[in-house]
Amino acid sequence: MTSIVVITAGTSIPSSSRLLGERLGEAGVAALAASGSLGEVTHIELRTLATDLAHHLATRVPSARLREAFDAVCGADGVIAVTPVFNGSYSGLFKLFFDALDEGVMKGRPVLLAATGGSARHSLVIDHAMLPLFFYLKAVVAPNPVFAATKDWGTEGGKLERRITKAAQEFARIVLAGTPAKSDDDFEVTDFRELLGG
Repeated sequence: MTSIVVITAGTSIPSSSRLLGERLGEAGVAALAASGSLGEVTHIELRTLATDLAHHLATRVPSARLREAFDAVCGADGVIAVTPVFNGSYSGLFKLFFDALDEGVMKGRPVLLAATGGSARHSLVIDHAMLPLFFYLKAVVAPNPVFAATKDWGTEGGKLERRITKAAQEFARIVLAGTPAKSDDDFEVTDFRELLGG
């Protein structure tokens, strides 16, 4: 069974970040199934862990619920990370979670990046904020991130759905390649291109 963890940092109910994470998770499972692999998805909604994360920041002692979330990420074959755009970057809650993970947890782990925001101009958050963070964490970043602006949810013709499907297919290929963790000496941010034959 291939394990996918979807981490979403939306704070509203309902949250567009949670909705995007659900759709990416479903598309990821479908892409895995098309390749002959069963997939299961675990959702971590950071809104429900906000108090635990703040306490951990001050004490460095994780609650039982936070430790369960950390363990899920540690055991995941791939991670889908979704954040709303706040003031031109990922949310503080999103950053707090990845700061709280033990060093090296994301190293070599396939990650699909996604974000939600009010308009298309916010899509730059992926290149200018999220990519540097996950390259620093030495994750293997899938090549087709997904940004969903408010208007994308009502767009006819399924443009968002097609982007979700394409991103999930490439992510599934990386996950199924079983990317091993690499040492600091041989890690390159372009590793995903080798996996995709490019």
